[in-house]
Amino acid sequence: MDTLNNMITGSMLRNESMARRTSYGIGGPAKAYITPKDKGDLSQILQFAHQHNLPTYFVGSGSNLLVSDEGIDGLVITLGKSFNYLEINGATVNAESGVMLGKMVKECIGRHLSGVESLIGVPGTLGGALVMNAGAFGGEISNYLKHVTVMTMAGEEKIYMPGEIEFSYRHSTFPSDEIVMSAEFELIQSDEATVMEKRAVASGGRKKTQPLKFRSAGSVFKNPEEGAAGYFIDQAGLKGTKVGDAEISEHHANFFVNHGQAKAQDLVSLIRLARETVYKQYGIMLELEVKTLGFTPGTFDV
Repeated sequence: MDTLNNMITGSMLRNESMARRTSYGIGGPAKAYITPKDKGDLSQILQFAHQHNLPTYFVGSGSNLLVSDEGIDGLVITLGKSFNYLEINGATVNAESGVMLGKMVKECIGRHLSGVESLIGVPGTLGGALVMNAGAFGGEISNYLKHVTVMTMAGEEKIYMPGEIEFSYRHSTFPSDEIVMSAEFELIQSDEATVMEKRAVASGGRKKTQPLKFRSAGSVFKNPEEGAAGYFIDQAGLKGTKVGDAEISEHHANFFVNHGQAKAQDLVSLIRLARETVYKQYGIMLELEVKTLGFTPGTFDV
């Protein structure tokens, strides 16, 4: 780690508590938490990790992430504080992956550009949003995508056109050993009234349905084909169920919240309970939407 630390110009924090780096406020230490300064820095880090066979994980702002209490035995790389270039020319948007999605959406709305206004209030970075194909109220981040630039573990840049990556509900086929660096979008030039109306619908719906006062990682489960995950968890009688300081929200059953001192294991218990109960009552096996790191395989199985 000393060698790597001496190589890079960005920051590297050793044994950094992931509870400080996630919206859940949960998680043990990462062996190294790295913020590259620029593309050259990132290239060196990835090449070093590849050559030394170091486990490497890419995260954004930690808004959709549950980290184990034991932490992460490897490198955690985030572009959230450095790759934050954003440029809008007409209806064309160029943004690096560290740009907060909310900032990009607000800038587009301010220019009366339509296509991303339904994502107002969705937390996290652009990079994370692309990898999980973030969406809300009928819109998805991939809808107006022109191309994406990534970097491989060999430290080389690669460009993907929309047809080369498959996007589906809360999913994309970006390889897990490549990190998204930037993207270009072509939105629709609209008028203020239309854009603001769509924005208001999304913003109002979020405030009415989501427990925004407590720490969470957004939706825990993807909505199955049969309907909303929160509906089935609610109908199974699990709203308000607590384990330790973690709770299945009374406000929205697909949001599991941290009331202050929750541990990852508390969330694991609630996730397993929800999956098992919904499966027994409805024959539906809920699939995780929240990203998990540091857990042994099978931790969330029932």
